Amino acid sequence: MSSNSLPLTISEIRDQSQQSRQDQVAVEEPLEIRLGYETPDGRTESSISITMRTPGHDAELATGFLFTESIIRDTTDIAFVKPCGPPAPDSGNTNVVRVELESGVDVDLDRLERHFYTTSSCGVCGKTSIDALRVSGAKEPASDNTRFDRKILTALPDKLRAAQRIFDETGGLHAAAAFSTAGELVIIHEDVGRHNAVDKVVGTLLSGGMLPANDLGLLVSGRASFELMQKTVMAGMPLLAAISAPSSLAVDLAREFNITLVGFLRGETFNIYSAEDRIR
Repeated sequence: MSSNSLPLTISEIRDQSQQSRQDQVAVEEPLEIRLGYETPDGRTESSISITMRTPGHDAELATGFLFTESIIRDTTDIAFVKPCGPPAPDSGNTNVVRVELESGVDVDLDRLERHFYTTSSCGVCGKTSIDALRVSGAKEPASDNTRFDRKILTALPDKLRAAQRIFDETGGLHAAAAFSTAGELVIIHEDVGRHNAVDKVVGTLLSGGMLPANDLGLLVSGRASFELMQKTVMAGMPLLAAISAPSSLAVDLAREFNITLVGFLRGETFNIYSAEDRIR
């Protein structure tokens, strides 16, 4: 059992029988991300996001979120990241993280307002969403020489599943992984939120000085949404592969920024929705 799973006694119904047994469920708790930064009137602090997440790698989640939303551009923008606030009474987890920026870093919180506007289910048209992303500084991958072999891609789902330690205990987590052209899973994270899992991957890449990740692909265990494609673009990754289906806006965004988008990656088959020249 890991600290990210919770033991419970449940009633299991199978055929005509009922019995009590022990089970594990994935822990889900809120994480508040606070940003400390300099203004003309002095330093201030803002609460910029609350997300439901699986505890663990909270610093990477926070910095990955800030990077993919263009609030920070590099690790040099960050003075420190630390948990704060009292421990939660039930789990003991600290569910607030503060990211303190260096002096002189220009903060545009309007970018976050655009994020919450364009990624909500409010009927915003695709063109508006993509335009907002372009304004934030998104661009095509800097290098167009990265190629991925078909056999490398089809082997990835089994590798991802084998690496999902918490999923084995609970059956209830998404996973995201950065992978190399040789098929190695360089970084993998799990979370109850698929966007959180991706932010944890991006935050880990950021702290390791590996962004933009022009030579890595991103694999997600579920579907490919606009938000996940946005994070792929911002991380400079040339390929997003999903076990499940892509959304129409994810396809539009992939084609706009020349990102290879793979969906329904299962067994020996998959679909390519954009930039198929990167796949051998």
